[in-house]
Amino acid sequence: MIQSRILNHHSKMFCNMILLCLAIIWLVPMINANVDAKKKESHHMPLDERTEKLIQMSFKRPMIRLNPEKFRTFIGSKQHGQPIRNYTFVVMMTALSPGRQCSVCRSAADEFSIVANSWRYSSLFNPSLFFGFVDYDEGSEIFQQLKINSAPVFLLFGERQMKVNTLSIKHADQMDIQRIGFSAETIARWIAEKTSISIRVVRPPNYTASFLLVIFFSLFSIILYVRRNNLDFLGNKTSWSVTALAIVFGMTSGQMWSHIRGPPLMHRSATGILYIHNGSGGQFIIETYIIFVINCAIAAGFICIIHAVKQNAKIDPKKKKIMLIAGVSLIAIFFSFLMSIFRWKAHGYPYSFLFK
Repeated sequence: MIQSRILNHHSKMFCNMILLCLAIIWLVPMINANVDAKKKESHHMPLDERTEKLIQMSFKRPMIRLNPEKFRTFIGSKQHGQPIRNYTFVVMMTALSPGRQCSVCRSAADEFSIVANSWRYSSLFNPSLFFGFVDYDEGSEIFQQLKINSAPVFLLFGERQMKVNTLSIKHADQMDIQRIGFSAETIARWIAEKTSISIRVVRPPNYTASFLLVIFFSLFSIILYVRRNNLDFLGNKTSWSVTALAIVFGMTSGQMWSHIRGPPLMHRSATGILYIHNGSGGQFIIETYIIFVINCAIAAGFICIIHAVKQNAKIDPKKKKIMLIAGVSLIAIFFSFLMSIFRWKAHGYPYSFLFK
């Protein structure tokens, strides 16, 4: 009897231990899930507190410097998702470190800063729009999360009425800087199209053009005064021809287009630096200078040929031959370059000469 009671007691204890273990196994995942959910919620501070912090930071600096923690708090992250937002955040992904040697990034940052300052010091400023930037050396993990491998990149994260469990480049609007450039006016128009928030761009006063005009007219006035008794130089055909050609080459190379659109100087891609835009709808600033030089070289070649075939006894026949060969060579080489550039930009163009 005693042994049977002992056995029953041990069996009951064994069953209770098994039930306790099963309960622990069942409860631990639920507890961990609740803890993880609480941790996940803790990464997103209340909306009012976030907005207040953004206002304070924008008062100190219109372009808010975003590290991974701030980016996760105010915009979101791949692991913790995106919180509710009653504001729009325009972010420039860039690489401003001198070691990165991204000259385009510096130019883009200057234009982006003009837009941010124009909005911050505008009478229409309100907490519905904020500007920030992520430097690659401080936020490489953000670049990796968004799968961005170039800079600069402009992203717009709009208002969000409900939480999202992840973050990707699909959740943002990206500005096509290859097509429309990144001037301050272009960025402001892009923001207005996406958010209906109008920003009047106010650039810092730039007296460079006025200063150059004053110097030019001063020098021209001095020349006129010194040569006031002999103004025959005003009728010099060569001077007026060179001036006319410079204006024509400047206009045909796209200088005015670049002035209006504000494209980047060049583009640094994964395969190297691009000096020529690979589409017919855009161009880089350095591309206009390349076309300008090519046009000048072709014009110089025609001038050499004209002087070589002109009946002028003062020019030595050997010099005429050299000028003729130089003129033909200049036209052939640089016109081939021009055709190659057109072939690169206008896809499907079948013709080429010396270069593909």
